[in-house]
Amino acid sequence: FGLEQQDAGEIIYGNQKVKINSPQQAMRLGIGMVHQHFMQVPSLTVAENVVLGQEPRRGLKLDLSAARQLVREVSTRYGLAVDPDAKVRDLPVGIQQRVEIIKALSQGAELLILDEPTAVLTPQETEELFQVLKNMARQDKTIIFISHKLKEVLTISDSITIMRAGQVVANLETASTSEEEIARLMVGRPVLLQVDKKEAQIGEPVLEVKDLWVANHQGLPALQGVSFTLHSGEILGIAGVQGNGQTELVEALSGLIRVEHGEIIKQGQSLKGLTVEKIRRAGVAHIPEDRFRRGLCGSATVLENMIAGQQYEGSPFVHRGIVNWEKAAEYTKKAIDQYDIKVGSIYDLAASLSGGNAQKVVVAREFSTNADVLLVSQPTRGVDIGAIEFIHKCLVAKRDAGCAILLVSADLQEILSLSDRLLVLYQGQLTAELDPGQTSEEELGLYMSGARRMNVREKAVGAGAY
Repeated sequence: FGLEQQDAGEIIYGNQKVKINSPQQAMRLGIGMVHQHFMQVPSLTVAENVVLGQEPRRGLKLDLSAARQLVREVSTRYGLAVDPDAKVRDLPVGIQQRVEIIKALSQGAELLILDEPTAVLTPQETEELFQVLKNMARQDKTIIFISHKLKEVLTISDSITIMRAGQVVANLETASTSEEEIARLMVGRPVLLQVDKKEAQIGEPVLEVKDLWVANHQGLPALQGVSFTLHSGEILGIAGVQGNGQTELVEALSGLIRVEHGEIIKQGQSLKGLTVEKIRRAGVAHIPEDRFRRGLCGSATVLENMIAGQQYEGSPFVHRGIVNWEKAAEYTKKAIDQYDIKVGSIYDLAASLSGGNAQKVVVAREFSTNADVLLVSQPTRGVDIGAIEFIHKCLVAKRDAGCAILLVSADLQEILSLSDRLLVLYQGQLTAELDPGQTSEEELGLYMSGARRMNVREKAVGAGAY
């Protein structure tokens, strides 16, 4: 798509050798891309977003009528129903994605690249997307579907190319392969695709959240009266479509944003209003959803990142205000071996690590503390299937050792497999408490989209232990 430039080799497109220097050139060639993080202006309408950068004019003014007509024509042709006058900020994530597809098609895309297109979709939205993609394929469009979700790849594709460490390791016909073969080729060894765990030995309450109200970074309500209890020896899953309060919940519990109202109590101690450092010292560890923005300092070394948050008097690495770097180095090397982190040196910059190894550094640091509460957000986002398997094993081992784990994940298979109990957040409120073992991805998707709900707030007040 022209975002990166080739160092060697050739790109053959339409039986011609091409050099793609920019996204603009790619679009002129008929190549479009829908990024994992949508490239939209939320305050503009669907029509205004679609024509952004190629606005039809009537004199000196934007021809909104022509923009609306363009959206309607593309929508009708490919079955992408969307209101051209709706503000993008008011649309569900699945419809926002349609806007991105319409934009690419309106620019003449014959080849459409989709990067992790189902990462933030419910199963119902995923099925709708697949119907659209199949319709496009019937109309002679070519689609590159980039994903780590093996079932979806097998469902939607005709052929599969597998990459590992920057190299193509296999080209397969979809009809003649399996999840197990794909996983083995992706990692280079057999992979356990199912989470192996025994029944949880759920203990005493460790963290209580009572009537929590939190605003997001724009000052708008993100959490509205959320209450639950987290116990030792359990993984409590929080499911929800992106933007329904999960991020704010974890940030409030870890001290990153202010609590407007309510209580956060850990074993009798109020955490409300405490700094991040004080919350960490109270025994709460945090694996954030964005490892490079919140979890690591890219310009610091692996060693420095491994002891981040532990550079205070009384920690294992500080004595009389001085960091014992020899002890810190020994600790870091041990963690690298234990968590199988691929790194040239402990003095390498964190920014040089692959996504999977960067995530393992965060996991190793947080799991190596003596915390008895773990806040884990999107732990396997953007990592390879081998790292996913490893992180899952680590989470289950921590649970079995008695830790209380709050897990937020957009991967429905992951959250259903790992969780012992499951809560659903919709528009900042808890709308369901589910038994993961008795819940399908499709049923969970209905609760996540708001199509189905329980009166969880009353249940929480009445049950007490919940």
